[in-house]
Amino acid sequence: MYKDHKIAAVVPAYNESKLIGKTIMTMPEYIDFIVVINDRSTDDTSAQARAVDDPRVFVIDHEVNKGVGGAIITGHKKALELGADVNVIMAGDAQMDPQYLPDLLDPICENGYEFTKANRFYSRTGYATMPFMRAAGSIGLSFATKVASGYWNLFDPQNGYTALKRTALNRLPLDRIALGYAFENDLLIWLNIVNARAKDVSVPALYGEEVSTMNLRKVTWTIGRLLVSGFWRRMLRKHVLQSFSAVALLFFTGLALVTFGALVGCWVLYETLGEPVATTGSVLLSVGPLLTGIHMLVNALMLDIQSTPD
Repeated sequence: MYKDHKIAAVVPAYNESKLIGKTIMTMPEYIDFIVVINDRSTDDTSAQARAVDDPRVFVIDHEVNKGVGGAIITGHKKALELGADVNVIMAGDAQMDPQYLPDLLDPICENGYEFTKANRFYSRTGYATMPFMRAAGSIGLSFATKVASGYWNLFDPQNGYTALKRTALNRLPLDRIALGYAFENDLLIWLNIVNARAKDVSVPALYGEEVSTMNLRKVTWTIGRLLVSGFWRRMLRKHVLQSFSAVALLFFTGLALVTFGALVGCWVLYETLGEPVATTGSVLLSVGPLLTGIHMLVNALMLDIQSTPD
């Protein structure tokens, strides 16, 4: 137990027979439950996890591979059944250093946050120790995820080293969160919809013996589609259905005006390709709505940033 909170470590594992034992054995004593999810590994990951002599360990074997997101969701559900107050994600490849767990847990246990996440870029050495492709991808996805999720105070969304409080888990539709590598991004979107307070914590990157199985092109396309659909989902659910806030009014009105102005502008441009015939009124009919719409979209963005749960 950590500061009167029961802590569960959720450990998703796929073909981690070499590192799963090390991951379990480095768990701090204040971890009450260690839930290992063997995501249909083709090696003896499950056997290696069960071989560790620790009564806190619970091993769940998936009959089919569900991806990292599916494994984490299974772990969250089991941890809730066990009575955990806070769940932390500790990947089965020993990439997440347990010495930083208090940094993730303190904001939840002491300051009322419901979700904390490691941020590798807070550290001065974050970029230096991170492979170039990972850094470039993280920066691009971070900005896109800010827009989609509404958590403008968070960065490094693909970092899976997180802690999540029971109260937030109970409000989340766990069976509707995306599986696979898009899990972290979709989780942030849903957390914002349920208005969970979230905080980034500085944790340096750690790379060791793990081997990435990520197909960069496929993952980028999958996450990109999810962020677009997730943005609209958040706007409709949070800013329309829950409250019809000023964000929704400004955003949808501004979007309509920009679309109208752009279409009229295309028509005016088409009409003037030959002999100039566009009148001042025709030009203003395009420019007026376009500028007004852009102004409204900027204001919607500012209000969305101010409404970030924090």
